[in-house]
Amino acid sequence: MRAGVGAGHRRRGTAAGLFGAAVLVAGTVLTSGGAYAQPSPSPGGHTAGHGEGDERSPVPSGSAAPSAAGRPAPAATGVLTAAEAGPTAGVPTLQGLQQALAGALGDKSLGTVTFAVADAAGGRLLYGSGADTPATPASTTKLATTVAALSLIPADTRLSTRVVKGTDPDRITLVGGGDPTLTALPADQVQIGGLPADADTAPASLDALARQTAAALRAVGTTTVRLDYDLSLYSGNPQHKNHDAANIALVTPLMIDEGKVDPKSREEAPARVADPAAQAADAFAALLKAQGITVDGKARPSAAPAPAAAPVLGRVDSPTVARLVERLLTTSDNTLAEAIARQAALAAGQPASFEGAATAVTQELARLGVPTAGVVLNDGSGLHPDNAIPPAVLVHLLALAASDQHPKLRPVLTGLPIAGFTGTLGKRFGVNSGAAEAAGLVRAKTGSLSGVNTLAGTVVDADGRLLSFAVMTRTAAPADTARAAMDRIVARLAACGCH
Repeated sequence: MRAGVGAGHRRRGTAAGLFGAAVLVAGTVLTSGGAYAQPSPSPGGHTAGHGEGDERSPVPSGSAAPSAAGRPAPAATGVLTAAEAGPTAGVPTLQGLQQALAGALGDKSLGTVTFAVADAAGGRLLYGSGADTPATPASTTKLATTVAALSLIPADTRLSTRVVKGTDPDRITLVGGGDPTLTALPADQVQIGGLPADADTAPASLDALARQTAAALRAVGTTTVRLDYDLSLYSGNPQHKNHDAANIALVTPLMIDEGKVDPKSREEAPARVADPAAQAADAFAALLKAQGITVDGKARPSAAPAPAAAPVLGRVDSPTVARLVERLLTTSDNTLAEAIARQAALAAGQPASFEGAATAVTQELARLGVPTAGVVLNDGSGLHPDNAIPPAVLVHLLALAASDQHPKLRPVLTGLPIAGFTGTLGKRFGVNSGAAEAAGLVRAKTGSLSGVNTLAGTVVDADGRLLSFAVMTRTAAPADTARAAMDRIVARLAACGCH
């Protein structure tokens, strides 16, 4: 097939609809390895989060809803891990890819551009320029974070927030477990990406924790307590280098609604409170009061970690790590990404800090066989401007997530936004973009910092072959212009057989 074959051939060659792909259900993720937080059978979920300035759609990855053009969104559980034609579909040739992409790659709005295109089945590099050259990844850093985390932590792990008895009879301690999605909102007011939460995504409830705690206290005749809160799970500086109290909160193991001033905010970068842990403790004290338990004085940080054997008065659990990973990728959630990075650090025996998380992720990627030459990580979210990842490493990560040998990494694919429909790709690949023909065929992680735009994900070509790609740019062009140019590159991949 010649380069540039379009949608007509796709309809003749495959019958799987927009994706042309076999369906993989997210709930079949396997688990292995160890983690600090122990798996729990109780339900949980998450709240809306924020990235580094990417455009967002109110539709989360796990939902199907109409796009701006009125088209029904493909179900997000249709993951591009195996095209209908399977491995027998023709692999694009170097000459075919060069011919198909030449015009799109020549767009001057891209500035300095490096890229890699690989066969997702095995990760063999097919075409690239500067593929091994480190570039600023921005939020595509989250691919490295989530691959490492899912390799280290069982996917059914949940992050627990507990209340335990203190060393004094009238003292209790609220113990942060690293769940930034813990919510103080009533259940009927919780939304994720603008939609009501379901059983798999509903966040842990601070009110439920207060009710459990109050019942346990009343059972022993206690109605007045002093409240401490334990932040010992994390170490190091909680403030990110690029902290702006908007795109990311202080990274603390105890917070509610990701430290937002307005927990219902739908802004991309909402105002965050100055002290997320104190906000959570104060909200918990108020909820205890509503249950008839008086908190004497103001809640304060614990002088020492709560004893491991301290009697538990209440506990609530987050959604599974698999669901949290999907959510942080779909919405490019920096605060949640840093929390998952710290869980990876704890699972790897590293300090739960920015530095410890970066070390844990880098070491785990190397253990998985990822070439880490040129990889520099300073955080788990990609907000740090000094991060560096070559395009070839990003496509290698995607190949791992698609590999039959690593089914536990599958949430990395199920969490990728769908072009034109969900998350940070919800407003891209539109009718005026020059890339609309690829809507629904592309799943990709976006990245954006000042002057930097990146895109890495998977696409089914016109033969039904699943390809992985990474495009990394540095340009003075307006962000929307650069992003549209990048989208057109990927659209050419979707439209070609490239033989």
